Amino acid sequence: MIGPERGRYREKVRKLVADAEAAEAAGFSSIWVPQIPDDFDALTAVALMGRATSRVELGTAVVPIQTRHPIAMAQQALAVQAACEGRLALGLGPSHHWIVEDMLGLSYEHPARLVRDYLEVLDAALDGPGPVDVENDSYRVHNPLDVTDLTPIPVLLAALAPVMLRLAGERASGTILWMADERAIGDHVAPRITKAAEEAGRPRPRIVAGIPVVLCSSDEVDAARARANQVLGHAEYSPNYERLLEHGDAADVGDLLAAGDEAAVAGRLRRFRDAGATDLSFRILPVGSDRDARIASRQRTERFLATLADER
Repeated sequence: MIGPERGRYREKVRKLVADAEAAEAAGFSSIWVPQIPDDFDALTAVALMGRATSRVELGTAVVPIQTRHPIAMAQQALAVQAACEGRLALGLGPSHHWIVEDMLGLSYEHPARLVRDYLEVLDAALDGPGPVDVENDSYRVHNPLDVTDLTPIPVLLAALAPVMLRLAGERASGTILWMADERAIGDHVAPRITKAAEEAGRPRPRIVAGIPVVLCSSDEVDAARARANQVLGHAEYSPNYERLLEHGDAADVGDLLAAGDEAAVAGRLRRFRDAGATDLSFRILPVGSDRDARIASRQRTERFLATLADER
């Protein structure tokens, strides 16, 4: 998972592109770019990365649907797909109440219904060229769209609850997860989304598990988990994540952290695979007492994860 770092904005584009080039050279199969509410646009970042790479899949994880009309989303996604030469995976989701209501001032009522209505328009737009004529509870769209000769764009949903998982299985290529541990994936996510896909006659869905990772000594693990809760902890703001945690054994993001030596990290990641995750999206969380130490920690972790990528 590659995303904008705080500060250093004059260098951000160069850094995003360099990170993408390094990830592709290291052998990773996918790069996932989060959409941070107060930072750079994820789809624009993907387009820039697409011009600097040639093989690696490039995905958003995830873009809130409320920020773009589905026609505008389709137009931007098609443009990015052209820039990426067919390597875009479009991750979308209904976001959270504290973003949609508190930050954007929009309604967060019936998010699953909005996603269903949104996909009806988006699917029609991405299936073009031709007129997009869709009327449902949320949209009345009669819009021509004439973009041709592009590879189909897989759409993945941030699906955590049963209704959204059913929708992801029926209408999308899979789901992108955060705050889901092994038991939550194995007992809650994988059975529901797989059953929905089978009943809809769709291929096996992708289950992209977002996992914080750090390679460290055993005596650093507790501090690493505490730092994960400090830097990444936001479940207390989101009932969506709170309900997802109830399906697993993790109490917070620190419990999700794959931390320790090579054997410990590899073993934890293997358990996510065994639980049903088809893709692992790594969020490296470096440890250290100062910036130089954290940079070294990130580099060690990146090198180790690259060896796992080579083994696949």
